[in-house]
Amino acid sequence: MTKPQLLIDTDPGVDDALAILMAHEHADVLGLSIAAGNVGLAHTTRNARTLVDLVGAATPVFAGCPTPLVRLPEEDAAFVHGQDGLGDVGFPQPKAIISDEHAALAILRLTRERPGDITLVALAPLTNLALALRLDPSLPQRVKRLVVMGGAVTGRGNTSRVPAEFNVGFDPEAAHVVFEGFPDFDLVDWELTLRHAFDEDEFDQWLAAGDHRANFFGRVFRVARETNRERGRRGIIAADALAMAVAVDPSVVKHSEHRRVGVELDGRLTRGATVVDWAGRLGQQSQVNVVMELDQGKFAAMVQRALGAFQAA
Repeated sequence: MTKPQLLIDTDPGVDDALAILMAHEHADVLGLSIAAGNVGLAHTTRNARTLVDLVGAATPVFAGCPTPLVRLPEEDAAFVHGQDGLGDVGFPQPKAIISDEHAALAILRLTRERPGDITLVALAPLTNLALALRLDPSLPQRVKRLVVMGGAVTGRGNTSRVPAEFNVGFDPEAAHVVFEGFPDFDLVDWELTLRHAFDEDEFDQWLAAGDHRANFFGRVFRVARETNRERGRRGIIAADALAMAVAVDPSVVKHSEHRRVGVELDGRLTRGATVVDWAGRLGQQSQVNVVMELDQGKFAAMVQRALGAFQAA
């Protein structure tokens, strides 16, 4: 089977790291376009380069927007990912270089060079993608698929604003631009990732059985694991990895709902919330495939392969 061609917009980030390992195992990665989000842009670009070194690839890294489109962020996610975004392990200076081309321009160029071939995987706040879309509104016509990790479709978010999920809440204006600009895309939301968490003991077995990638991920994931336990989150939550599974193999989706989804921009308590028109009351055309259930076995096997721990039955 031909491997999918992926362009990944990301803000590494521990769970981004696992997703990027999966992408290099299961797909052809054309580039990493980098945004600020989990931590600042200087850290996320360095972390992307560290990951490119780890997998031994020649994947281009394109630095993008250092801030949201309109408002400065109220919070980042360093308390989950570590101050440097990779668990504060202290990796050496990476050798992979950063391209001179801005991430938004790289998105436009690559989709023009390969129209209809590229799956865009958005694992970060949607700032780079929104900027690309504003520069060229015809972008969706050239994209094979768009998979977004973001949102909380029934309002159970993971930010200080209760209904909001981090990626959408970090830059709601950018999310609004993308949600309104793309006529059809897949949404992997925060609540889905909680339903598809891995058993901790089983995941530790994968780490023990894996190769250098598993060793790397086990080290960077320690802070996130401790934080999740402190917050009462059960299991190994792998949000970006779940979105990557959907991008690499659409057959992993067992059930989705096609609905109109918007982003709240103005609410004092609800800014950044993803609002789903479940009952079709707005009379607007649905544009989002809200993923509701995945094949957990397929997802697990994809993660194990990315960690070098897969054992065929």
